[in-house]
Amino acid sequence: MQITRQADYAVRAVLYLARLGPERAATSQVAGDQRIPPSFLAKIISQLSIAGLLHTARGARGGVTLAREPKDISVLEVVEAIDGPIQLNECVADSGNCSFESDCPLRPIWCEAQDELVQRLKATNFAMLLNGHRVRA
Repeated sequence: MQITRQADYAVRAVLYLARLGPERAATSQVAGDQRIPPSFLAKIISQLSIAGLLHTARGARGGVTLAREPKDISVLEVVEAIDGPIQLNECVADSGNCSFESDCPLRPIWCEAQDELVQRLKATNFAMLLNGHRVRA
């Protein structure tokens, strides 16, 4: 499993905005400083705004800011706003998708690994990232 480039850009953009605090940033500023293609960032900003993670404003005093405090936004929320729910394997969400479901030694491993990943991302908020804290397993 690999996080999409779009989700990676989204996490970096939110972290960048978290560093700015309440200051509004132009999307061109975020794109330039984070080396994100501007047209790609526009789509990401739109998705994060729809998810309630960012506020956007147009015009001369426009720009983008976090919709909530960094401590109230988890990495999981950002990733799922872009990529949808994390799913390591089809059988994790629906065991009926596998012809080996009655005798599969792998499904419990996939389920446990997914649960651990989701919990780690959910427990990590942007204030923690700003402060250099890491969530321990």
